[in-house]
Amino acid sequence: MKKTINLLTIIMFVLILNGCGVYSFTGASISPDVKTISILQFQNNAPLVQPTLSQTLTLALRDKFASQTNLSLVKSNGDLNIDGEITNYVVQAVAVQANQQAALNRLSITIKVKFTNKKNDKQDFESIFSRYKDYNSQLDLSTVEKGLIDEINKELVEDIFNKAVVNW
Repeated sequence: MKKTINLLTIIMFVLILNGCGVYSFTGASISPDVKTISILQFQNNAPLVQPTLSQTLTLALRDKFASQTNLSLVKSNGDLNIDGEITNYVVQAVAVQANQQAALNRLSITIKVKFTNKKNDKQDFESIFSRYKDYNSQLDLSTVEKGLIDEINKELVEDIFNKAVVNW
């Protein structure tokens, strides 16, 4: 008898969550009438262009929405649309020591994002997102660049995802 009650409780809980249609365990709050998303290729308009950055950022963003929502990815004119550009990619010296040598260098990436929601234009936004990672100045950028870009992209994607569909 107790097993039956527990089983019924679990089934009811699952049905309630599925019935709402707007909650997911990722924290995304997406209206049930929103079915598709289009994420256009980010253009790299930074003064210093890293050749693979545009593709890796765009793919990471597409992967995030594909894995964390029930939205179908379409090439254009989705219910939700994300368009953007990379506006800055820069390496700067930070933590300069007494001997005028930098102990750390900082890789910074800045992007501009335009988000539109065809179902609710009150959620539309244009924002600038920027993230950075520091690395030991004794290391050559080419040896750490891919890892730094992956880390920064992950943070930028999380920022965009949260602003677009996590309405806390």
